[in-house]
Parts: sequence; structure tokens; C-alpha cells
Amino acid sequence: MAAGSAVRGLGRRSRRLFDLFVAEVPWTVSSKELKEYFSQFGSVQRCQLPFDKDTGFHKRYCWIKFSTPQDVQNVFQKDSHILEGAKV
Repeated sequence: MAAGSAVRGLGRRSRRLFDLFVAEVPWTVSSKELKEYFSQFGSVQRCQLPFDKDTGFHKRYCWIKFSTPQDVQNVFQKDSHILEGAKV
């Protein structure tokens, strides 16, 4: 049983994800919309949009996790990113 757990843990660590920090996310943008937007640049594995427990609003920043470093580079090829009229 312990060996099986170690193998699963090792498998998780061997999968590499490449993070991109996105700031100034408009209040009206959801994690689904962020994932849809950034998927044009590559395979988005996860979008983490943290929320403030006190206000119930998201904190206006997020992490986008891509599968490859090339996906992240594709994002940087575009000069600016506009979501709902705001530059992120």
C-alpha cells in the first residue's frame, strides 16, 4: 500500500505545469472566461482565481497553468491582453 502511494505521489510531481501570473483581472471576469481566453495560446490545465472570504469577490489576480513552456511563450508573443475592456 505504501509503495502504491509513493508511486502516485511521484507521478504527480513528474507532471510539470508552467504557471503564468495574471494581475488586474476585472471583477466581472470569471475563471471560466479566463481559461477560455488563455486556451487560444495553448493547453490550459488549470485556472486559479482566489476569492476573498470577507468580500466574496475575487482578488483580481490569478494563476494560469499551462502544459508546456511554449504555451507560456505564446502568451508573451501578444503585446497586450484585454478582457472586458481592461488590460491584464
